[in-house]
Amino acid sequence: MLKGLDPVLDADALYVLRAMGHGDDLIIADANFPAETMARGTIFGRPIRIGCGTARAVKAVLSVMPVDTFVDDALARMEVVGKPEEITEVQREVLDVTEPGGVTMMGVERFAFYERAKKAFAIIQTQERRFYGCFAIRKGVIDPNETLPGE
Repeated sequence: MLKGLDPVLDADALYVLRAMGHGDDLIIADANFPAETMARGTIFGRPIRIGCGTARAVKAVLSVMPVDTFVDDALARMEVVGKPEEITEVQREVLDVTEPGGVTMMGVERFAFYERAKKAFAIIQTQERRFYGCFAIRKGVIDPNETLPGE
């Protein structure tokens, strides 16, 4: 255990989050997502599995990683097939975690989401069993004037 870090973030997750650069994508996916297959094409090359639901994972990630504010698609959700405007319960929970920070979420068609996942830096697979608990988050930058812990 480390002080000040969400215990959901294991060593692999922390390594990936630190190694990512501005504009790199992170996929946080549900338990049904083909993470093993998709992760083979990512920079990290294998999925990171964490033992919580999607909204909890997103909250943990955003506790240490800034979201890109220069693009409109910094936060994306997999759309419900045949109902692209529908927001599921798990997607609403992620919105509750992200929108207070001013980040808006866009929908991405299922197969387009898979293509984005294949090009991501890494995939974190959660234990979320509800459908459509899959999100892409693009890493942003830390303002040089922002004071970081230890400074």
